[in-house]
Amino acid sequence: MHVAALFLNQHKIMTKIRAAIVGYGNIGKYALEAIEASEDMECVGVVRRNGEANKPAELANYPVVKNITELKDVQVAILATPTRKVEEYAKQCLALGINTVDSFDIHTQIVDLRRSLDAVAKANNAVSVISAGWDPGSDSIVRSLMESLAPKGVSYTNFGPGRSMGHSVAVRAIEGVKDALSMTIPVGTGIHRRMVYVELEEGADFKTVEAAIKADPYFVNDETHVQQVPCVDALNDVGHGVNLVRKGVSGKTHNQLFEFDMKINNPALTAQVLVNVARASLKQQPGAYTMIEIPVIDMLCGDKEELIRHLV
Repeated sequence: MHVAALFLNQHKIMTKIRAAIVGYGNIGKYALEAIEASEDMECVGVVRRNGEANKPAELANYPVVKNITELKDVQVAILATPTRKVEEYAKQCLALGINTVDSFDIHTQIVDLRRSLDAVAKANNAVSVISAGWDPGSDSIVRSLMESLAPKGVSYTNFGPGRSMGHSVAVRAIEGVKDALSMTIPVGTGIHRRMVYVELEEGADFKTVEAAIKADPYFVNDETHVQQVPCVDALNDVGHGVNLVRKGVSGKTHNQLFEFDMKINNPALTAQVLVNVARASLKQQPGAYTMIEIPVIDMLCGDKEELIRHLV
């Protein structure tokens, strides 16, 4: 009995989590690096719109397919796709019984997405972790912790200055745009200015493109300035950052002030968070979750007691 149990435990430790990457842009590339650096995960394939065509050198040792159904024994799919494609791809994977993680970043639609994917996940005995980037995502955990420490008060999330991937992708999807860069500039107290630089397709009308950008849900609530430039690549920088502040009351004691600050490579951190929650997804009951619903320790690689000994 003891020998059999020991064998099963060793087998469990040696068996790596089998992850597929869906989409291979900036986040997909960094997700592969994060998986390769993880002791308990392996990439079993990459799903690209063009499949094997123009296969990058770093994918030489991985299957590259056009549809996740072409891969075998996938436990979790890391959706490195544009936000507006997340629900479509997640439902396809969940219907196959494959867990999904994504970095959906339209804050006002998160509850609706969670409700939609929760039903599909439970019906197929799978798990979906949504909005798992750094914001929403890891910053959401920090905000929750701060609010627990000062239940009454005000929190401010100040992004940047830096490139917003979600906003940039949204602009690139607008007709007439060849390339785009959306910079987030913090004004203070959670208010932001969007500086959007667009490289237009030949014949595109700038005023039409500008109006479409300002009407998009990504931009409609912020002060947005759009500028036409000859080459977006000359401006591109994937750096970003955030400053979180909470001022409030602990119990009946006022003037508690907490602050969290970081400067980051945007897609690299997003990818690392996705890999972390891919690991955590295998420890949850079927359904859809946001990161604030998942124990942080489930996102870490290693023995639970060793982690407790090291971190507590």
